[in-house]
Amino acid sequence: MSDEPKTSRPTADPTLSVVGPGDGENILLGTTRMRVLEDGSNTGHRLGLTESVLAPDTPGPPQHRHARHDEGFYVISGTVRFTVGDRDHDATAGTLVMVPLGAPHTFANVTDQPAVMLSILTPDLYVQYFRDLQDMMAGDKALTPQANIRTMSRYATEPATDFA
Repeated sequence: MSDEPKTSRPTADPTLSVVGPGDGENILLGTTRMRVLEDGSNTGHRLGLTESVLAPDTPGPPQHRHARHDEGFYVISGTVRFTVGDRDHDATAGTLVMVPLGAPHTFANVTDQPAVMLSILTPDLYVQYFRDLQDMMAGDKALTPQANIRTMSRYATEPATDFA
């Protein structure tokens, strides 16, 4: 009997989801390119995961609160400014920002360099919101603050008007 560790060959598993570097659904939201890595269809809708590339000087959404999902952001490269209430936090590569239910927040790239971040959504509720925004922009409808707020409201999200 050999003392070498036993290894097993990988087997195909139909429940496994693998999204390669060029794979995933692409969503374009102005100067932000988003790639959906998990839309919830492989996790029983418990988790959504997106990768976003924010161009330099990209403003974020209006400050808002989620009533039905937590949101996390992991900065891969660049610097992303998170505003939570009346406080700014400049998050650099390797930083995780977790936003619990009800916390007012927004983010932006205020630098002259692109920034890349992963967004974790539990549950996956908000992935469809991004699709809806892209559809509105593609349909030649103006993405007015009012239209954005109406769309947010369909996903248990409201503007944080106390920090507008």
